[in-house]
Amino acid sequence: MTTLTSPHDLIAAIPFLIGYHPVDSLVVVSIKDDCVGMAMRVDYPSDLPASAYDLLASHLQREGSTGALLVAYVPSKKNDGEVVLSDLAAALKRIDVAIDESLLIKDGRYRSMLCADSQCCPPAGRELPEISASRIALEHVVAGRTMPFANIEALTESISPLVISEDSKWITRVGKFAKVDKKTDINVLQRDGAKAVIDLASEFAAGRGTEDLALTARVIGRLCDIQVRDFALGSHTDENIDSYFLMWRQLMRMAPVGRVAPVASLFAALAYESGDGALAHRALDRALADINGYALALLLRRVFTAGWPPQSFAAMRRELHPKVSAGIFGLENGVLGNETI
Repeated sequence: MTTLTSPHDLIAAIPFLIGYHPVDSLVVVSIKDDCVGMAMRVDYPSDLPASAYDLLASHLQREGSTGALLVAYVPSKKNDGEVVLSDLAAALKRIDVAIDESLLIKDGRYRSMLCADSQCCPPAGRELPEISASRIALEHVVAGRTMPFANIEALTESISPLVISEDSKWITRVGKFAKVDKKTDINVLQRDGAKAVIDLASEFAAGRGTEDLALTARVIGRLCDIQVRDFALGSHTDENIDSYFLMWRQLMRMAPVGRVAPVASLFAALAYESGDGALAHRALDRALADINGYALALLLRRVFTAGWPPQSFAAMRRELHPKVSAGIFGLENGVLGNETI
């Protein structure tokens, strides 16, 4: 995201950073090398000990943050916004993270805790700016990104199951590709699954989406194989990440019960890598509701909760992909002829 140069910019940026318009929340945005880093949102705290703020601060320390932007969305019935921001600021200062801005938002008004000028920042605060008309919103729209969801419920609805996921014929169609025939070489099925992922991604890149239902069913079914799923985890690049994002979200919504967890985990990983932490966690909710204890979803939950930087996660994924590709195709560096798998 571009540099945030004013409280207006910060207020406008928060919904884009976390994916929806927050309420009753405490948001911390990491600043590293003068650039906006990860954003963390937690429910507005109530009677938390100092150690709880230290734990929140430790996530920024792990990322190597040099500064932080704090925003408290104070519930109407609460009057402790200044105390909450002060306690969090103290925890960050204990690990030498500078507070670049600290905003208190309540009842449609905001004020900065760092500004002592009553003309600039009156005690009653200023009226919240219109986000949709902001410079931040314009830059995101121009970049092809969607506007934030109205609330977390709307965000959750965006990845809810579609009607087709409950269709008996569709369930049978997907299930056919999830079954493993003991007479069939498992590696043949894994190769078929990996190729199907690449083929369907090409369909999305061309704007055809899931028009080819046979191919779509093949991908969802084959992803039940861990090797195919791990291949899919590393298949996207910086150039095609948007089409993969759309693909995994659509397939997650189309997947029948019992087939959701692999696709939802893939979508969660991509959402996190794209900076959509809230959406990533909601996708993991769907994965774990589908298959309780699904190993990849539990691993990703630990990674996301620990505040592991998205760029570090992406680097790990890129490092593992050639090894997974070689395991499926028996090739060095996942290369088949002149084509990278």
